[in-house]
This record gives sequence, C-alpha cells and structure tokens, in this order.
Amino acid sequence: MTALITGATAGIGASYAKQLAANGSDLVLVARDLTRLEALAAELKSAHGVKVEVLQADLSDRAQLDKVCIRAASDDIDLVVNNAGFGIKQPFVGGTIEAEQYLLDVLVTAVMRITHAAMPGMIARDRGGVINVSSVAGWMSSGTYSSAKAWVTSFSEALATHHKKSNVHVLALCPGYTRTEFHSRANMETQTIPNWMWLDVDVVVAKSLKDFKNGKAISVPGMQYKFLSLIAQYLPRPIVRKLSVASRR
Repeated sequence: MTALITGATAGIGASYAKQLAANGSDLVLVARDLTRLEALAAELKSAHGVKVEVLQADLSDRAQLDKVCIRAASDDIDLVVNNAGFGIKQPFVGGTIEAEQYLLDVLVTAVMRITHAAMPGMIARDRGGVINVSSVAGWMSSGTYSSAKAWVTSFSEALATHHKKSNVHVLALCPGYTRTEFHSRANMETQTIPNWMWLDVDVVVAKSLKDFKNGKAISVPGMQYKFLSLIAQYLPRPIVRKLSVASRR
C-alpha cells in the first residue's frame, strides 16, 4: 500500500506517516518545508525499510497543488490523507482577506481537488480511500476555520455515503485540542485550556486508522469530545453560538 499525506512533516500528519510506515506502507509525503520532508523521509526509510517519496508543495498555489493532484491520481496510491492545515488569529471584519483566502485554499480547495483527483482511480480499482482531517470545531460557529472544517466533515460524509457499497472508504477525522505545533504556529493562547481537554496525537491517529479500517464515516477521538460533539450537533443553535463565543475568550 502507498499513502499520500499532506502536511506530513509535523503533528497529525507526521504521526500518520510514522504509524503507516511502521505498518509497512510506502509513502508520498507532501509539505512546504523540503528540509523537514527529507529528514522525515530518511528517518522512516531507516526505521522501517519502506519507500518514501517527498513532494514539496504549497497547496495554496494552484500549479503546485496540481502536481499533488496528479500524484494522488496515480494507480499506486491506495490512501490519501488530507491533513495540511493551520489556524489564523484574526477577526473576519478587520482582518486581511488574503489570510482568509489562504486558509480556504488549503483547508477546502486543496482537500476537494486532491480527493477529486484520487477517487476515480480508487473506485475503478475498488480499493483504497481518503481520510480528511477535520475538527470538532466544524460543529461550532467560530469563524472561517470552523466553517472550513464544517465543509470538510459534510463533504467526507457525503462521499462515504455515496460510495458505501464499494471498497473505497472516506472518513472525516474530527479531533479536539491535540498536542501538536498547530496552536503555537497560529499564536493561540492555550494556557487556560484544562489538561483533560488535550489529546495525544498518536492516539488520535491510531483511532482514526482503526475507524477507517472499520468503514466509519466520522472518527471523534476521546470520550470528552464524543460527548461535546453530540452536544454541539444537537443543542439548539442559539446555545451553540453562545458556547462558541465563550470558547474564544
């Protein structure tokens, strides 16, 4: 099996790379930082004896994204993990439109186009699948990031339902706070977040791979987030909006 992983050099993406390599999967690692890509590739080749290809790309750039799409459409790709993402710390009104567009290009457009490139071949071969890294934030109302993740979850569910009779599976991973570089890169304050709300990145990825194997459409790691996600989905929307505002303070 060969897996293509975007945002592969850190956090959830790096954990996917390490766990899949440990299980014997060959890899295509996609990220912007070539130095980190090559270092991770060398580590995984040495540790597990798998083939690792690196593909440097900024997914907000259409020409570079197209290169990733072409690779994702190749016959040897059995799994695509759309993980690349980031958060922005700015209000929508008063913030720059360039930052908002960049976020949507990476979190929505890239996910759509890579999935669209990869799935026809998978359907024709009747094997493989896509894991889209979303977030429990998609059930809240917390700005562009939340809106983008709502799209990723809904998009993944639609594909999972449409192709449920095939051997091609689509899963949305919806974690909560996970210990990665994500928050520090976005200059987000995390000191007030209680310890019980944090998830271990390797546990998150292992749970998603198990759920993917079992054909689930959504994976929500952690009992605390299973509970919170149910609340967010079924509470009246005015209450969810108030909770979303409170969570940003």
